[in-house]
Amino acid sequence: MSRTAGARDAARRCVTVPALLALIPLALALLLVTLVLAPLSPLAGRHGRAWQPQRLALYAFVYLVADLAGVCAALVVRLRCLGGGPARRERLVALNYRLLARLLGFLVGCSQRIFALRLDVDPAIPPPGARPPHGMVVFARHAGPGDSILLVHGLLCGAGLRPQVVLKEFLRWDPCMDMVLSCLPHCFVPRRPDGRTSDEIGALAAGLRPGEALVVFPEGGNFTERRRRRSIGWLVRTGQLRRAARARRQHHVLPPRMAGPLAALTGARDAGAAVVFVAHTGLDRIDSASRLLRSIPLRDPVRATWWSVPRAAIPPERQARETWLTDQWSRVDAWIAAEWRRGA
Repeated sequence: MSRTAGARDAARRCVTVPALLALIPLALALLLVTLVLAPLSPLAGRHGRAWQPQRLALYAFVYLVADLAGVCAALVVRLRCLGGGPARRERLVALNYRLLARLLGFLVGCSQRIFALRLDVDPAIPPPGARPPHGMVVFARHAGPGDSILLVHGLLCGAGLRPQVVLKEFLRWDPCMDMVLSCLPHCFVPRRPDGRTSDEIGALAAGLRPGEALVVFPEGGNFTERRRRRSIGWLVRTGQLRRAARARRQHHVLPPRMAGPLAALTGARDAGAAVVFVAHTGLDRIDSASRLLRSIPLRDPVRATWWSVPRAAIPPERQARETWLTDQWSRVDAWIAAEWRRGA
């Protein structure tokens, strides 16, 4: 890490950690207010629906407290691993993965209790003893609140893989995520990605070892219908008419951004890593605050599926890879459409 980057990190944390400390009592006050006002709700007594604001306020408070606990634990881990050398570096990584697993397990458990979250994965996630003897690149759909937490939790705690996540740079403003992920292989994507971002993603994929998984969200953001229309418009304006036509036929996903995923595919081929696609539905219709409030508690489980693609099936040429990736994304869209019809 450069001296300039270290100074930026220190300056940012001087803002985010005090802000976290200030938000916790505010969240507690909000929770107490919603509990006091609950009997006055016009929905009181209707199948527990009056407890929607209370559930949200409780989860916000729990999340902030867990975030603060994670910051403290990450600081302790750093102090325990002071000094140089590969052995201390590996110990720092291992302890941070252990910390991340505990934090994600706690948050997922709270979501199950507070929001009645249920997860149905078919085929089931292979246990750690059945994982393949190589790394993998995971391309996942991004839609709905908390879907990335469920995915990383499933990889880390379910499959026993060490995830390396490509995520938006603004998430650095979560102090716990900032401190934990900064000690792990990762890539924070700036608002306007450049060639260096693709190089970083490709390097992560090329360096994958057995038991590691690079997580990429090709859409670049959460799916909403507004973003879908905007993405199609951008493809038309930039002359990518064939991709725009394909995107119009895909109603449940955004057209994949090519630079990062193609870099990951190149690195995966060099490293001999497998490629896995993940599709899910159940959280995707929660695309606004009002829909989030109305959807609590969750009536239906979050359903997910995945499939692996052998390395030999990945085309070597760039243009062919773009077409192949779009075809796989059409498969994601078709699976979601079938799940929507089944649940209608």
